[in-house]
Amino acid sequence: MAGLLESELPIVAAPMAGGPTTVALAGAALRAGAFPFLAGGYKTAEALAAEVRQVRELGGAFGVNLFVPGPGTVDDATFRAYAAELAPEAARFGVEANPVPVLDDDDAWADKLALLLAEPVPVVSLTFALPDVRDIAALRRVGSRVLATVTTATEARAARDAGVDGLVVQAPAAGGHSGTFDPLRTLTTVSAPDLVREVQAAVELPIVAGGGVAGSEDVRALLQAGAEAVAVGTLLLRTTESGASQTHKDALANPAFTETTITHAFTGRPARGLRNDFIDRHEATAPYGYPAIHHLTRPLRQAAAKAGDPDRLHLWAGTGFQAAREGSAGDVIRGLAEAL
Repeated sequence: MAGLLESELPIVAAPMAGGPTTVALAGAALRAGAFPFLAGGYKTAEALAAEVRQVRELGGAFGVNLFVPGPGTVDDATFRAYAAELAPEAARFGVEANPVPVLDDDDAWADKLALLLAEPVPVVSLTFALPDVRDIAALRRVGSRVLATVTTATEARAARDAGVDGLVVQAPAAGGHSGTFDPLRTLTTVSAPDLVREVQAAVELPIVAGGGVAGSEDVRALLQAGAEAVAVGTLLLRTTESGASQTHKDALANPAFTETTITHAFTGRPARGLRNDFIDRHEATAPYGYPAIHHLTRPLRQAAAKAGDPDRLHLWAGTGFQAAREGSAGDVIRGLAEAL
């Protein structure tokens, strides 16, 4: 596929931080003709470097996604109150809801940026905010194409003005964290194709689009709306190459889970996942404040995953989750491309 990305198919294996995106998943996407992204979020620069080198050895173009530091403070009293609320949940698994916030809100940005400047990759995508325009310019100087994740036409204009090469237009139906620049903003219900058209009317930049993709018809609709490529994530979660926990994979196929919802109860930032008991109990009282809330709930979530408890785990999923199937990621991607 000519244009912004270099791949045979107009399909992107979206970066899914926290474990689901693996080198094996990126390799399967490459072999199927898609464009894969590695997820840099939550990793050290050293761990990301190792993955970059492994994927580079596979041949073919790929990208790396980074979380951009942004405002995410939460006052101590509010944080302590939420930690106390979660203490019984944590105690269930013998872990602690630490009342002292962890505030590593740069996600090792400087180290990861230095890595990608020293060892450039074909594409770098940015999520949660826009970095200093000098960082974008530096990435472009070493030969990387830079994409910004946007959720509105206003964000798209800001990304254009910052000098990016293209956009990842993320509709609210997408699973996992919203890329919104403003975590306190109420996410609209705009469809992915309509959002693509809104962004196209605002800026003239190539678009990768995603959100709620459940099959080839959704892929076609986004391409017809004007996207150059379509990002899929949730449909890859149950595949053999996915690093998602077995608890997460099983929940996606469990008929007891019937809907997704946007929640900030797990991380302090809006994200779409399967609606479960944790969300029902804590969404109304959970404060915003990423990444402090992410670190607060992380031991609990890790323990729940190991214990096979889907009701205390962040089950990130887009609205098309019921179409996720077991099998190889390559087969999923080829199935999406059959009718293109």
